[in-house]
Amino acid sequence: MFTLAHELAHVWFGSSAAFDLRELQPADDKTELACNRVAAEFLVPKGQLRDFWPSVKKEQVPYQAVARHFKVSELVVVRRALDLGLITKNEYIDFYQDYQIKERVAAASQGQEGGNFYANQNLRIGRRFARVVVGAVREGRLLYRDAYHLTELYGNTFERYAQSLAAGGAP
Repeated sequence: MFTLAHELAHVWFGSSAAFDLRELQPADDKTELACNRVAAEFLVPKGQLRDFWPSVKKEQVPYQAVARHFKVSELVVVRRALDLGLITKNEYIDFYQDYQIKERVAAASQGQEGGNFYANQNLRIGRRFARVVVGAVREGRLLYRDAYHLTELYGNTFERYAQSLAAGGAP
């Protein structure tokens, strides 16, 4: 939800950029900072969080309660709580490190070693657009060079992605 709101803010500002924050730390770019603030305020309004926080801060899992209330992830809640001074930087870091460990354990228990590159491309490029581009290349109506530029996938990666589209999933 945060990424969606962040990217929507880019549309509102008339700028484009990829959302790429490491450990949810603020970017240096003014537009990125503004988009982050808009997304945070849209999803977890400052006044509402400040009003809600006293009722949950002493709970064993306060971030879960806030996440359920605002219908966002715990990561968004923890980052917002840090930005508003409701928790310390150390509390944030402790939560974030624990969260990463839980995510790795959950992925390992499901036999996953990480994200699915090709599924991500379907989201990044758009399955319909990608099919049109691949079809145009196969029919000779579009040069590979142009397809690579449009998809930002090159060589064998483009070919494997095209095969994954034809197969309906990842190769």
